[in-house]
Amino acid sequence: MEKLLDGGMFFEGPRWHDDAWYISDLYTHRVLRVEPNGTTSEVAFVPNQPSGTGWQPDGTLLVVSMKDSTVLRRNPDGTMRLHGDLAPHTVGYANDMVVDQRGRAFVGTFGFDLFGGGQPAPGAVSRVDPDGTVTVVAEDLRFPNGMVVSEDGSTLVVAETFGGRFTAFTITDDGALTDRRLWGQVGVEPSYESVETIVRTDLAPDGCVFDAEGHIWVADALHGRAVRVAPGGRIVEEVRAPNGLGLYSCTLGGPDGRTLLVCTAPSFAEEERKAAKESELYTHPVSVPRADTRP
Repeated sequence: MEKLLDGGMFFEGPRWHDDAWYISDLYTHRVLRVEPNGTTSEVAFVPNQPSGTGWQPDGTLLVVSMKDSTVLRRNPDGTMRLHGDLAPHTVGYANDMVVDQRGRAFVGTFGFDLFGGGQPAPGAVSRVDPDGTVTVVAEDLRFPNGMVVSEDGSTLVVAETFGGRFTAFTITDDGALTDRRLWGQVGVEPSYESVETIVRTDLAPDGCVFDAEGHIWVADALHGRAVRVAPGGRIVEEVRAPNGLGLYSCTLGGPDGRTLLVCTAPSFAEEERKAAKESELYTHPVSVPRADTRP
């Protein structure tokens, strides 16, 4: 792997858009544009902690604001304003997001206080329509995290981090999620009794992206690696983070779509990450390019 950028507190939600990488740095509260040469510029400031990002069809940037459970939209002058309020429907932080081809944002929520050691409980996925209306569209998910939408816009796949699996839904014309099904079991499903038991899995799927063969590259949030998963759950490739780092999200991009970008840090513990600028971005070449999908 080749280092692209260091000095972050906790890089998350990587995207390839408009010939550059976009990344959220949770604890500096910034969304950054990162050029292929590593040059950075700030594109958004989110006081309550940015996470997932996406773009509406007109190019407007949307950003999840984690701690107040909202989705913000970026004004042309760079300021942020409320797009959708998930707080009435959210337990724990709002988290990752994917924006589909119609501009509808699908946002996952923790379901419990992970960092405070709360009793684990299922999370949900809410849909924020282009007019800002919020609707809960899926429940009983074990920490919904990274999400991808198929090229034809008909399927949403959700990584359930503490379920060790990907769950797929059909997206109807009106944005409802139906036909819930297993896309792939990739790890042992742990007990949901406590924070200590939910991490007892051999693969914890986190941020992810489709490639052109319908496989998913996904970060394994507990074991410092990114893996390429075939439909059904078989792991066909693996890359390890350097220097024993944890690896928490990934995406594909670059001019030919054949660069895997990964987000690394020594841990995901909130108080540890706020105390040091130790998060890094690395790139790794792959043979199969990204699909024309979201994110």
